[in-house]
Amino acid sequence: MHNIMNKGEPSKKCSYTLEKTINAPLDLVWSIVRQFNNPKAYKIFIRSCSSSTSASDGGVYRNIAHVTGFPATTSVERLDELDDDMHVMVFSLVGGDQSRRLVNYQGVISLHVDERTKSTLVREKYTVDVAEGGDVEDVRVFVDTIVGLNLKSLARIAEGMIPGG
Repeated sequence: MHNIMNKGEPSKKCSYTLEKTINAPLDLVWSIVRQFNNPKAYKIFIRSCSSSTSASDGGVYRNIAHVTGFPATTSVERLDELDDDMHVMVFSLVGGDQSRRLVNYQGVISLHVDERTKSTLVREKYTVDVAEGGDVEDVRVFVDTIVGLNLKSLARIAEGMIPGG
């Protein structure tokens, strides 16, 4: 896994992309990722999640309670887009105490098949404003750590679902 874009702008907005190759078919990985109302399927810092609907339509919100020890207790996220044909999910952090640290956070998760190996490349791009008094590098390290650990968890879970995996 690696960060493929390192761009911090003077406006204190940063945008980064992390990638992880998963040795599992794209459809299997997508079946885990696309569960907006069940981020616990692979995201490791979530204690519980509630949503007013099980639908995965744009505009749906999820209320997340984070595990003890995580630097925030709650997050509210909105599903902005879910495209099953293109294997893309876009979501925004819109509330909870996590939104004070990660201002205007938006994540874009996209899946791509590697035809040669039949593995799945998962790309997660995020953009976030750095809170007043914050440091771009501190925000990048914090978010890279969370996203990176979630992508490793996704790989472990998806690869574990393959017979003999």
